Amino acid sequence: MDTQQLLRQLPGVDTLLLNMETLEKWQDLPHSLKTRIIREVLEEKRRAVLENRFHEEKELTVSALMPLIIKKLEKAVTPNLQRTINATGVVVHTNLGRSLLAEEALERIMAVASHYSNLEFNLENGKRGLRYTAVSSLLTEITGAEAAMVVNNNAAAVLLCLDTLTRGKEAIVSRGELVEIGGSFRIPDVMAKSGAILKEVGTTNRTHLKDYEGAIGENTGLLLKVHTSNFQIMGFTASVSMDQLSSLGRKHGIPVMDDLGSGTFMDFSPFGLSKEPTVQESLRAGADIVTFSGDKLLGGPQAGIIVGKKEWIEKIRSNPLTRALRIDKLTLAALEGTLRLYRDPEKAMARIPTLRMLTMDESLCTERANTLHKKLMALVLQGFDIEIQPSIARAGGGSLPTQDLPSRCISIKSRAVSAASMERQLRKHQPPIIGRVENDAFLMDVRTLQQGEEDIIATAFSSLFSQSPNPPSPEKEKP
Repeated sequence: MDTQQLLRQLPGVDTLLLNMETLEKWQDLPHSLKTRIIREVLEEKRRAVLENRFHEEKELTVSALMPLIIKKLEKAVTPNLQRTINATGVVVHTNLGRSLLAEEALERIMAVASHYSNLEFNLENGKRGLRYTAVSSLLTEITGAEAAMVVNNNAAAVLLCLDTLTRGKEAIVSRGELVEIGGSFRIPDVMAKSGAILKEVGTTNRTHLKDYEGAIGENTGLLLKVHTSNFQIMGFTASVSMDQLSSLGRKHGIPVMDDLGSGTFMDFSPFGLSKEPTVQESLRAGADIVTFSGDKLLGGPQAGIIVGKKEWIEKIRSNPLTRALRIDKLTLAALEGTLRLYRDPEKAMARIPTLRMLTMDESLCTERANTLHKKLMALVLQGFDIEIQPSIARAGGGSLPTQDLPSRCISIKSRAVSAASMERQLRKHQPPIIGRVENDAFLMDVRTLQQGEEDIIATAFSSLFSQSPNPPSPEKEKP
């Protein structure tokens, strides 16, 4: 049969639409969506015929085309942004949405999202207010700062501060602190965009106070310290502390800014973790401005928080860029719900998921691994070797780069299914289960699993790997 005869075998759009009307599940979908999907499938088949990628005539029948249409429809109605199960062991996983919100933050979002709110309305005097008042008083209470404001992320916070204080002026920063953060955003690039003139001092591994003092001139607008959140230089090193830098700033009448990156209100060292500089410590050491993220180690929504001296915060807030970088009511609600928990540090540790996972005792990881192991073993999966192994989890999100978090993982090997195939099938499960592949085994770290997810994982393994009595060998699997 020639090409034109084959093309004429394709059913029309109306025929396929009528066939779809017999399927109750898809009857309520918009007519335009169904039509678009049908046309896409028909066009794919036309191209296959024209490009000689066509095999059998029966591929052009209604019965052969309907499964393709249904598959595309299922993908079209599935939300693009969806829940995943994080079994990677990376707590603040940037690709998986970073920090999980506490229930209190979710409650605040629901209350504000489903009703009108006083976002920019002062209930005391009945006049227009500032949206930052929802969180500014909490931030000053927790950190001890004179004033505070919030923008949409920490890169924006740094950009806004530099644009306000150093446009056309020099910002002095240690060469060893010119970091690159996620997404290839680099501190020098952010500084250039803000109009600041970068003035590097010191060397990659050693910078002294005299380096800063020697670089100060008539056009110096800011002394900048950047926390190297996502890496650490070891060995023969030297850096200038914030109290030394702030003293130098006061001596010359130059503001000092501390970009903490991840930022934290909590000292993690009592839990056996690395000592991180807290926001409160930076302010007490004399920093005029401190910037940090609302998510990551803080455990709230993505936001860039700016705290510090009132005179500088007021200048920053009056910058026209502030409106372009402002956060919406849902972020404000989530941030307020998170910040209120920090009034009681013990409550914050217990209620904020990120803090809870970071400080989880190794014995609890063992207990959770045993629970998941028992559920998987109860499935009696033929040809699967399921073991509990020691694991090292990570903080992630550019935080605590050298910190090992002792954990436990479930290691699964199969004589019938390769680890790569296992990973791929679980990634396509609903909800997707994201683990990692090492040494021909699929690993699931329990530190980052949430309550009830062990049951979902067991159900996924049961449905994916226990139905076929003779699964294909790894050699025959398609990539």
